[in-house]
Amino acid sequence: MRNSDWFKDVVVYQIYTRSFFDSNGDGIGDFPGVIAKLDYLKDLGIDVIWLSPFCKSPNHDNGYDISDYRDIMKECGTMGDFELLIEECKKRDIKVMMDLVMNHTSNEHPWFIESRSSIDNPKRDYYIWRKGRGENPPNNWESYFEDSAWTLDEKTGEYYLHHFFKSQPDLNWSNKEVREEMYSIIEWWLKKGIDGLRLDAIHHIGKPQGLPDALAPEKEWEKLNYRNTDETHEYIQEFHQRVLSRYNVMTVGETGGNTPESARLYVDSERNELNMIFHFGHIFMEKLDAPFVRDYYKNWYTSLRERGWDANFFSNHDLPRHISSLGDDNKYHRESAKAFATLILTLWGTPYIYQGEEIGMTNVCFESIDDYRDGACKQQYELAVKNGKDPDKAWKDFIKTNRDSARTPMQWSSEKNAGFTRGKPWIKVNPNYININVENEKRDGDSILNYYKKLIALRKSSSALKRGDFKPYGSHHPKIFAFNREDKNENFLILLNLSGDMVEYRAEDIEQGWELAIGNYNNQPQSLLEDNIFKPWEVRVYIDV
Repeated sequence: MRNSDWFKDVVVYQIYTRSFFDSNGDGIGDFPGVIAKLDYLKDLGIDVIWLSPFCKSPNHDNGYDISDYRDIMKECGTMGDFELLIEECKKRDIKVMMDLVMNHTSNEHPWFIESRSSIDNPKRDYYIWRKGRGENPPNNWESYFEDSAWTLDEKTGEYYLHHFFKSQPDLNWSNKEVREEMYSIIEWWLKKGIDGLRLDAIHHIGKPQGLPDALAPEKEWEKLNYRNTDETHEYIQEFHQRVLSRYNVMTVGETGGNTPESARLYVDSERNELNMIFHFGHIFMEKLDAPFVRDYYKNWYTSLRERGWDANFFSNHDLPRHISSLGDDNKYHRESAKAFATLILTLWGTPYIYQGEEIGMTNVCFESIDDYRDGACKQQYELAVKNGKDPDKAWKDFIKTNRDSARTPMQWSSEKNAGFTRGKPWIKVNPNYININVENEKRDGDSILNYYKKLIALRKSSSALKRGDFKPYGSHHPKIFAFNREDKNENFLILLNLSGDMVEYRAEDIEQGWELAIGNYNNQPQSLLEDNIFKPWEVRVYIDV
């Protein structure tokens, strides 16, 4: 069976289930809550929902620590609830993407409990164990969430590897039995009706032979010798041959640290690995820079266009909300939110919308560290202070980067707790829910929500916006990012002022005939040649008629 490329035509919406909608009043979002909001998502124009991890978990890392791959996290509901969700999605022609963690498990998984019980246990080699180097760990690898990627197990006197929390031991993918277990699990879920897989930290599954020290001095996040390795690609190709090739399933990998050139190893259709990957070079800009954005997307398109595909996003469950970090969540809240919507939904590649993005939800700033739930970021803040960093600076950095800004409850209405729950929410609601919420935006014809609906509808009706070529337009401009999306049927010119300034911009070598298809201000010039002054965050999408 050869997979079709339906993934190129869809709009994906990420649901962080515990913060989406609570149906039973326990303060935690659940599958019945997702079912209750499917009509909202259908009306928005969503084709695929990506569900954050929902397998059974002790929730030390909000579901990214799985203790049973074939059971449902109790906070989400039951297997019956999940099966009903699949059924209700199919009624609405909405596909379901599962967020699957293949690099590591929870330390409460039965495999790890057996593995750590003794050196000669049959499942010892399901994980990566090594003797220390004297009083030191086996090598100098660092964890994303801890000082070291190794933890000493007192019972057996050996260290186990974990790239994340010590409660998330890495699986040993060089063990064929582990791979067979994972393939069986994935096929079990695909048979239940899963249409897509978002593969968490998939770039870490292949460890280099001998587990050598990281190159020194190691730069933050540049763990080059143990992510995106040759071994990882070998395992994914085997995974594709054994499972993916037999199902018409959409795949996207979380693979930080890639360049446009190295990404081809994952997404080249002739290599039989993944459909697309998430890359993050655009996320960590200090400020939005139009020339950088132009060159960034040009490079990715040029590298992938022949036999690959791209994934476009600015926010997710691990990142601060982009309207606060890169846009303007104050003076030009509406305009900048619409500008980002235009960018994400007109670029070449599959667009991913994170819950709340479509109403302009912003970062939160709680008064106390106790109001936050993100253990990784809280731990980093405490370590920074312990190591001598100025507490005020450490707090500002924490507010700017912590993941809870993206995880506060979805703001459905101005009712108590934003209409998310009738109980006490697992994390506080952003206080601005009184003004920023779905019900308010439904009533406002010029709202961010209604703009998303129009823009998604435009994309889905256009062959050029879905699959057409991407061409940067004109010369570099310090504030304007301009590009064409065109095919044999249509030609669009997208002009985005990626700043809060008034900007003069004149389209080069343009004749009459272009008409405004959509824009983010009222009374915008209908013709491309009418007005050369762009307001703060103004975007215009023209079509050649």
